[in-house]
Amino acid sequence: KVKVVDPNGNELAKFDPKDYLKYIAEHVEPWTYMKMPYFKPIGWKGLVDGASSGIYRAGPLGRVNVSKGFTTPLAQEAYENMRSIMKSLGVTGPVHYTLAYHWMRVIELQYAAERMLELASDKSITSKDVRGKVGEPSEGVGIVEAPRGTLIHHYKSDKDGICTGINMIVATTNNNAAIAHEVKKNAMALIKNGEISPGLLNTIEMSFRCYDPCNSCGTHVLPNGQLALEVRIFDSKGNLKKSLRNF
Repeated sequence: KVKVVDPNGNELAKFDPKDYLKYIAEHVEPWTYMKMPYFKPIGWKGLVDGASSGIYRAGPLGRVNVSKGFTTPLAQEAYENMRSIMKSLGVTGPVHYTLAYHWMRVIELQYAAERMLELASDKSITSKDVRGKVGEPSEGVGIVEAPRGTLIHHYKSDKDGICTGINMIVATTNNNAAIAHEVKKNAMALIKNGEISPGLLNTIEMSFRCYDPCNSCGTHVLPNGQLALEVRIFDSKGNLKKSLRNF
């Protein structure tokens, strides 16, 4: 099941893959080739954060925030150490520091290493019973957790097994609104008088790199996959100061 919690850690929903459309909708903006999913029961409120926002975050930080720990000893030890340090900082619930994505990713790597060793030691790994049961062509939804975040795949097929409809909400798409909000918030705080420098841009980049984005995974663009990109920089009065484009 997919679990959703509010900023304080209270459970908002827990749903099966087949019900994802009841809880997730996708907002479209004219300036991006990537959709912006949001938590449907709250609705789309724009690029804002807080309990009243429908924006959510997936990936290592989101997974740790909805869980109560890990099932392998060293990862659990690292998790408890992280919780202890966060508690000393006054954080007892979900962690909202974006840079903590890297910390959670390291803990997950520890878990993955331990879990791989467990699986490699399982005798059933050499079993000849490896073929899954093939069902009749119809419709199916699968949701899995990848290192980058939640993957949602929804397929419809005809009687011959030919796909007639596909919807995919990949990890970067799930985080797209959060990433855009992160860039907006940091740009507003750091860019003064329309002046930018490589160092300043690197500082802004630090925030969205935490999400490990794969923009090519999440974009919807035709016909040849070439992404036309334009970055516009405005001052506090809405005047265009600079435009950068690759076309």
